[in-house]
Amino acid sequence: MQPIKVDALPNRLRNILTTSVIVCTPGTADCTTIDNVQVDTGSQGLRLFASALPATLALPAMAGAGGAAGTGTVSGACAVFGTGYTWGAVRTADVRIAGQLAAGLPIQVIADPTLPTVPADCASSGPPMMTQAVLPVNGILGIGLFAADCGSVCTRNALPRWYYVCDAGGGACASSSQPLASQVTNPVAGFLENNNGVIIELPSVPDAGARTLTGQLIFGIGTQANNTLGGATVLRVNAQTGYLATTADGQTWPRSFIDSGSNGMFFASATLAQCGLWYCPPAQATQTATMTGVDGAAVTLSFSIANAQALFASSNNAFDNLAGVSTTMFDWGLPFFFGRRIYTAIEARPTAAGNGPFYAF
Repeated sequence: MQPIKVDALPNRLRNILTTSVIVCTPGTADCTTIDNVQVDTGSQGLRLFASALPATLALPAMAGAGGAAGTGTVSGACAVFGTGYTWGAVRTADVRIAGQLAAGLPIQVIADPTLPTVPADCASSGPPMMTQAVLPVNGILGIGLFAADCGSVCTRNALPRWYYVCDAGGGACASSSQPLASQVTNPVAGFLENNNGVIIELPSVPDAGARTLTGQLIFGIGTQANNTLGGATVLRVNAQTGYLATTADGQTWPRSFIDSGSNGMFFASATLAQCGLWYCPPAQATQTATMTGVDGAAVTLSFSIANAQALFASSNNAFDNLAGVSTTMFDWGLPFFFGRRIYTAIEARPTAAGNGPFYAF
């Protein structure tokens, strides 16, 4: 069990769930604790800002695909999120969280000075999230549905906006394939035990929000007495994309997911008043939607949407009724987690409900 929290951030970004991780030079006791790392079930892999790492902490750079250590190449990684991209070198570290160890884990070091130039195709992916003025955390802890961030498709193909082989002197980078063992990896998948998924457990939040909120990140599903599935509803997702379907307002969104790294619920509504990218109904509104797994299992849920401008005008940081506009997907973001115990099962890892990937709550 690892403590997690929602609290104030420097630029007043709300609904950001964070925790701490311990990062070590592989095979040594040279370690540092990195606080204020965002907990994200919508991505895979640990990504830390170079500025958050002590200069004395030696994390070996991964050689570019096709190169060996010492050949003058470095593996670069581009990670694309809904709000922008991160770019940096792939390095290896021993990562410890709540007593669990992922040894020799490939991680992304964001804005690594070894690779100062962002490849053009990565830079075209959206706004850069390359400074803590933009992304006011020390990194992202991706503990989603998959073990690696790209998977087998990147072992066979040099795809844009994924992996690159770069000149260690800061020169040009070219798209490359990437062996599975060298891809940025979900730390939970690297644990020796309790490695088939995670549970996020957060308390309920009042309609007006809460200034701070604490909960638990629990590793493993059905591996210990405190992480059994019990009577949770299991919703299986597409094994390649991680999507399930959500139906709301008479429309079905096949690109739907549950994501602790999104700070609001994001969906399309023809009835809710908008204020920019957010919904701002004059009075709190109730919405209904149905989630359906790939095996046909379904659950219908009601949730509240408040006026985002009024929420942001308060001093609170955790809201279960914050929502914004998306016309391409249905994103069950962090507000959905409050007052629930939500399971995220990793692909191909066995549980009492069968192999992942699936969500349960």
